[in-house]
Amino acid sequence: MSDDALLSIGELAERAGVTVKTVRFYSDRGLLPEAARSSGGHRRYGPEALDRLRLIRSLRTLDLPVPEVGRVLERQDALEDVVAGRLRELGSQLTALRWREAALRLLQDCSPDERVDRLRLIGAMAAPPSTAALARFWRRWLPPRLPAQLVSSILEQAVPQPPADPTPAQALAFARLHDFVSGPCDGTADAGAGVGTGQPEAHRRIEGYRPAVLYEGLSEAHALAAADLRARRAPREGEALDCFVSAHACARGTRDTPAFRRLLSGWLAADPRIDRYWQLAAELSGPSAPTPGAAHDWLRAALDDQIARTAA
Repeated sequence: MSDDALLSIGELAERAGVTVKTVRFYSDRGLLPEAARSSGGHRRYGPEALDRLRLIRSLRTLDLPVPEVGRVLERQDALEDVVAGRLRELGSQLTALRWREAALRLLQDCSPDERVDRLRLIGAMAAPPSTAALARFWRRWLPPRLPAQLVSSILEQAVPQPPADPTPAQALAFARLHDFVSGPCDGTADAGAGVGTGQPEAHRRIEGYRPAVLYEGLSEAHALAAADLRARRAPREGEALDCFVSAHACARGTRDTPAFRRLLSGWLAADPRIDRYWQLAAELSGPSAPTPGAAHDWLRAALDDQIARTAA
């Protein structure tokens, strides 16, 4: 290539509409190779450098980092992967911004007294929030030595996922849920208090008791009851209740009999509850996705109703 066809760094910058400093920056990082050097040591670029510099500018306009721009310049087929990765990053950033917006609206739309408590709740969470504290709560709450696959299935049902575009009410519900599970976890005593000291009878180490059998059966019973809840059916006898009772009976190595159902009703009535958790989880998931807590209450009500009608 003749020297007449080469461009100086100033000429290249002028044609591309950038500064000399910009051309030097990309050259020093290997994105814009020089064709030659003049006798005085000045950079010279071939005509193709102008198209390459314009491509670099276009990629940088998309806010791609310089190393990612280098990947695209080296391999044209890398553009699809780079764009997909950038879209994922932007999605995470947008979700974080939406959570910050919801948090700001929470602080805007409340009384001065409420603002102090809401600031405390919001300050304890990341944006977007993590479900790690909720998962830890359930791992401590569940009986020990459950199969890992079963624990994962329970967590999937019990831990609500933060919405990508939360309303202020959902942001407040998640903040309160995060606060609820962040205390000492030995169980919970009632619906309104935080974490307490008791745990269900089924979680205690009783000889011959099989908690894995119980939770496998409860998952099926809750799914059946959720269908009734979505259809707004009142608690009633049927497949869901039979599955629920059978899970408890099989875990204890006994049979489902009327006497066992009466005993089970009493055991469940005496168990500690985590109503506050399920209330806040329901505020996040909405009525179209009944929580396991709502399904459990429906099944208990169906059991108590059956026992009362049988006694009558």
